Amino acid sequence: MKHDCHYHPGTPAKWHCGECQTHYCSRCMPDADTRQRRALCPHCSKAMRYLGAATEVVPFWNRIGAFFRYPFHSDPLIVIAICTLVPVIAPANLIGLIIGLVLALALFKYTYAVINHTAEGHLKPPPVSVAFTGSGFDIVILQLLVFVLMGALVTTAGMLGGPILMLLALAFVVLALPASIMVLAMERSVGPAVNPMNLAVLISRIGSPYFLLYGYLILMTLASGAAQDFAMTHFPTWVSQPLSGFLNSTFTLILFHMLGYLLFQYQEELGFASDLQDDVQGQDHHQRDRSARFDADIDMNLKDGNYDRVQTMLKEALKRDRDNSLRIGQLYQLLTARNDVTELYRYHPRLLGWLADRNDGEGMAALLAGLQQGEPGFQLEEPELAVRCARTLYHGGQFKPALRLLQDFHKRFPDSEQLAPAYLLVAQTLANGLNQWEKATAFLTFIQKRCVNHPLHEQIATYLEQAEKREPLKGPKANFAVED
Repeated sequence: MKHDCHYHPGTPAKWHCGECQTHYCSRCMPDADTRQRRALCPHCSKAMRYLGAATEVVPFWNRIGAFFRYPFHSDPLIVIAICTLVPVIAPANLIGLIIGLVLALALFKYTYAVINHTAEGHLKPPPVSVAFTGSGFDIVILQLLVFVLMGALVTTAGMLGGPILMLLALAFVVLALPASIMVLAMERSVGPAVNPMNLAVLISRIGSPYFLLYGYLILMTLASGAAQDFAMTHFPTWVSQPLSGFLNSTFTLILFHMLGYLLFQYQEELGFASDLQDDVQGQDHHQRDRSARFDADIDMNLKDGNYDRVQTMLKEALKRDRDNSLRIGQLYQLLTARNDVTELYRYHPRLLGWLADRNDGEGMAALLAGLQQGEPGFQLEEPELAVRCARTLYHGGQFKPALRLLQDFHKRFPDSEQLAPAYLLVAQTLANGLNQWEKATAFLTFIQKRCVNHPLHEQIATYLEQAEKREPLKGPKANFAVED
């Protein structure tokens, strides 16, 4: 049974908590250790069961094209070429017979490795070395034993129950052969591979897709036989023999890859967990990011409606890292959505600074309006922040909030270095935004008389000329001329 994440419907689950009966996806568990299959439930802190890629894997019937392309990767092609071409050129004596037998064993070993490799989540073929090095050649003997025991089972059924029971036993053996191959490849044991109850349970857990796969296997076996027969009939022996061997090996790899993929697809039903293993390097480092864990907890608590909890988490995070723009932004969104004027006022310097960094004049105007509604006569107590916010409002077309923010600036901050920039901004807002040229001229004149020592003082004459001509107040033009 496939499960979606409880918090992200439509996203396949990767973890399941038996205590909470909750399914989680990778976004909910960024700190989980997928390689070690370890993770703790965010709610109860109990160990969870890893579901692997079973919930997101593509059904095998949608990957038919990929199955047929599988043998044509470089590694399986090399294995097939060696195991089919070398026996053709080998001497026709005992040495040639031994070479052919060894290569047949290597090919047989490689096909069984394909099942394991695919079931573990590797959609790319195993390397060439798997066929010719290491252990695993005993799989041939084990498979022969399975065939012998299955034949004995059919014979015994015929001796005990006559032809009808023998035919029923034969039908079951033929039907259960793919399941037996899968079990033998995974467990490397003859007993489970010939146990009728074990095979019946595996088939029942997979369900109808097993019979769909069985139909594909029959069709492919028939196609392989027809292709080999065509090669033997229409080509000379020196061509038909390697071509027939190549076709037989290719179809065998396709069949065994399909069997491995069926195990991978139904891993949850079969009691194991595996994940896609190709091209996932560096994933664990990202998954153990504490910031990602914090974001996942916020996301889950929001979806559970635990807004007070989220607010507390964000405030605690800002105690540890006062200027964390990500947490300030999340707190702003939460407090705005909850219309929590008290907390908005408490954090307004950081929230307004965050909005200024984002050049969000509209959001800043809305926040200031809420603060002024909750506390009439509200003004900023920091001159630098007031000028930053007013500039953001001005560039965002919020002219009246900008003027309100800088109202009586010379009375509130008489000795501030920000006085000249503040009133120049007021003049620009009045002139460029509201077409109030007389008032703009008055503020420019104030700067010219009051802020004699400020660097902006020498530019005020240019601004006054622009105001007199009703031109936009943009200041002096840049001069790139180089003196001789």
